[in-house]
Amino acid sequence: MNPPANPDDTALPGPGLPQPELATQALAQLLRPLARLMIDHGVQLPALQDLLKQALVKEALGTYGLNDKASSDTRVALLTGVHRKDVRRLRDTPEAVQDSKPMLPVASAVVARWISDPRYLNTDQSTRALARTPKRGQFGEPDFTTLVAEISTDVGARAVLDELLRLGVVSLQDDAYVVLNRSAFVPREGLLESFHFLANNVSDHFAVAVHNLAPDRSTPPMLEQSAFCGDLSAGQAEQLQARARQLWSNTVQQFLQTATVAEQRSQHDTGPKHRVRFGVYFHDVRQDPPVTPPPKSARKSPRKPTP
Repeated sequence: MNPPANPDDTALPGPGLPQPELATQALAQLLRPLARLMIDHGVQLPALQDLLKQALVKEALGTYGLNDKASSDTRVALLTGVHRKDVRRLRDTPEAVQDSKPMLPVASAVVARWISDPRYLNTDQSTRALARTPKRGQFGEPDFTTLVAEISTDVGARAVLDELLRLGVVSLQDDAYVVLNRSAFVPREGLLESFHFLANNVSDHFAVAVHNLAPDRSTPPMLEQSAFCGDLSAGQAEQLQARARQLWSNTVQQFLQTATVAEQRSQHDTGPKHRVRFGVYFHDVRQDPPVTPPPKSARKSPRKPTP
């Protein structure tokens, strides 16, 4: 059993010199799952190279741009190692628009409100079955149409219901009541939704770690911790995963209840707005056996040179 990684956030490095060697070692490990994603889905190296060049150029122009004047192609090339001709080509190229359904964020927000707002919860904090419309339920009880309208007036309740039904997140009782099947918005099927969450969850997690390691960081480190243990049987690993899911289910409901209040209190604040993401992950993989030297009796004695 190992303690949580980074048990003291204040111990993380702040301002200092760049560490290219350490960053390269970390990137080498990060690229392994990226390589699996590419191979699994037919993305080859030339496509990734162009994406990486574009990301470097856009980040250099944005985050590392000069305040008083536009960054030159030469400066961007020096910062990134991207050739100047590619900088010229990419600096004015619009970033790829994320091809995701506008329905997905609305549906996700509807479920988040459903599992966190006391009006939509039973006394034991379980989610209430909601009448599809006010007319289908009892007077004064919460209904699905009102819930959707609180999130968005641009998308109809019927469209959101159809999407949640398609994903297996909700079910209907007698065509009158909508029942939430699970306590978190995790699509059972649908590659579009899965890739949406991959991009958003992993990029935000990575951004937190990069922020904490920034040489010029002047703000407090963000929360980014984990706990891990090894030498487990397959059965014990499965039990830990089940326990982790249970803990997440309880934690996310408490967090979203607090977040709902925070959103309401922020509505009339005219200052800059922030977005937050709070997540968790569980990784289970067969560990490599320890490398042990062969017993002395099995070792070959070095040959003596032939005279």
